[in-house]
Amino acid sequence: MALNLLKLSVGTESVEDLADWQQSQRIRWPAGCAVHVTRMWPKREAEVLDGGSIFWVIKGVILCRQRMVALEEIDLGDGIARCAMIMDQDLVRTEAAPRRPFQGWRYLDPKDSPRDLPKGRTKDDPLPPALAQALAEIGLR
Repeated sequence: MALNLLKLSVGTESVEDLADWQQSQRIRWPAGCAVHVTRMWPKREAEVLDGGSIFWVIKGVILCRQRMVALEEIDLGDGIARCAMIMDQDLVRTEAAPRRPFQGWRYLDPKDSPRDLPKGRTKDDPLPPALAQALAEIGLR
């Protein structure tokens, strides 16, 4: 069964901001994939790669996800082995779900993962993050 990851998108203001930043990094990626490098390697790798996604927390709210494609060891030239999380480049918008700050990444059980927004709503103007979080906290996401 698939297992998801949860990660803060530090410094990102919106889903579009995350997409723009990833687009600017595209020259460093394998063809057709997005990459995020982290120190820790998921011990539950097989579950993550069995259809899991990385859910992005933007300004305290989960707003989108990317399907996980692979995990690869990478050395950035300092002798420290890191985990390159290889993701599909498509950002899929999700229902807003508030999350408190944390460091690194966390596992996210599929039953606790927000649902994808219907395809027709992906082009809607996004709610301001504070409003999206307030609505999610009262169950109106």
